[in-house]
Amino acid sequence: MLSAAFVLDPQVFPDVYAPVLDRIRAQADIVYGPAAHPAPTQADVLCTSWGAPVLDRALLEALPRLKLVLYAAGSVRKIVTPEFWDRGIPLVSAYTANAVPVADFTYAQIVYALKGGWRYVLNARATRSPLPRTPQPGLYGSRVGLVSLGAIGRLVADRLRALRLEVVAYDPSADYEGVRMAGLDEVFATSDVVSVHTPLLPETRGLVGRSLLASMKQGATLLNTARGAVLDQIALLEVLAERPDLFAVLDVTDPEPPEPGSPLFTLPNVVVTPHIAGSLGAERGLLGELVAAELERFATGQPLRHALTREAAARLA
Repeated sequence: MLSAAFVLDPQVFPDVYAPVLDRIRAQADIVYGPAAHPAPTQADVLCTSWGAPVLDRALLEALPRLKLVLYAAGSVRKIVTPEFWDRGIPLVSAYTANAVPVADFTYAQIVYALKGGWRYVLNARATRSPLPRTPQPGLYGSRVGLVSLGAIGRLVADRLRALRLEVVAYDPSADYEGVRMAGLDEVFATSDVVSVHTPLLPETRGLVGRSLLASMKQGATLLNTARGAVLDQIALLEVLAERPDLFAVLDVTDPEPPEPGSPLFTLPNVVVTPHIAGSLGAERGLLGELVAAELERFATGQPLRHALTREAAARLA
């Protein structure tokens, strides 16, 4: 029988792994955890999540029996090393499960934006009086632009199918049935809501600059749940100040959190949330369910469904 060690932030364990602990015990003897300390040398499987150790040479040499890493979180960028990939050890990431609450959050914000919800809330708070309704795009017939069609972007597109609106997307390396592909200029210039889902890579840092932001149509909303540095933050602040008709909902910023006194806290046409789109509370149970199912497949000799390659991991946020 396999042996498994839990190495993660202990505060994360109750949400992620406690609901599936019996399933894991059915496949592996638990020899350690949960605690954010090195695992014992006899571990075959490393069960981790936020608070995971870096899979460097020293850790790998301390785990000579390691056969599988289960990462019940999203991006693995901060924990993988060339030494790890060279070992050929399968690495499962639950990023597709983590994409679900992000897509749900995005869908809700898109609907709210097309109704002008945040504008009314903030304006009423500023004026301390109820405001009359003003023209808003509404749902039907509006255009939503998605920047990137990875796991999250595709889920958002799926959720938007229930609405009578048009979805366009920019992604030079993908397409998706039912979504019209368009250039980045068209997405920004013609969409009522633009939702950014681009991973932060060297080539995507500052991808959304001043010209794109300034080209947005009258009254449009920009939504970012990806990474703050995908947007040129200085240009974003300038355009929001110059164009009070635009609105931004930012779940991620650069830096994150914004510095005290940042205009993001005082501009009347922006809402900042503290990176809450991803898995919170019981939502994290989806991550545990995914890795538990992968452990069951591994223990019974079935192919893994969510193992990452070095190349795939490099494309993730």
